[in-house]
Amino acid sequence: MHPMVVTLLGGVLIGLSAAWLFMSHGRIAGISGILGGLLEERNASSSWRLLFLIGLLGGGALLASQAPEYIVAPEGRSSAAIVVAGLLVGYGTRMGSGCTSGHGVCGLARFSKRSLAATMTFMATGFATATAIGLLGGVI
Repeated sequence: MHPMVVTLLGGVLIGLSAAWLFMSHGRIAGISGILGGLLEERNASSSWRLLFLIGLLGGGALLASQAPEYIVAPEGRSSAAIVVAGLLVGYGTRMGSGCTSGHGVCGLARFSKRSLAATMTFMATGFATATAIGLLGGVI
């Protein structure tokens, strides 16, 4: 399958899952909030959070098993750099009161000004980081 088709299909599935979660549970499909809520408290809302995350990971695992060429690990990055990057992303989602899925997918769909500002900040920071890494020759 052409990479563009896979990308389009992934986007459609993300949109459908976000719409389903909002319509069926009245919840925003912000992954950091879903995971954070699961880690912070155990109550009646834990089951849907756990099932949503299992589906998310299961979809990635299914894609990796059926079409591994679409799941590519970053080359030339140490495990320490990847862990630090993940921690920085986690810190940023807490600082920004949400992640790209919550703000970028769900918040923008609801015309939230706060989500627009957050998404613009995420994107600008990503562009600046990618540019800086490129200028440094890909070494970080």
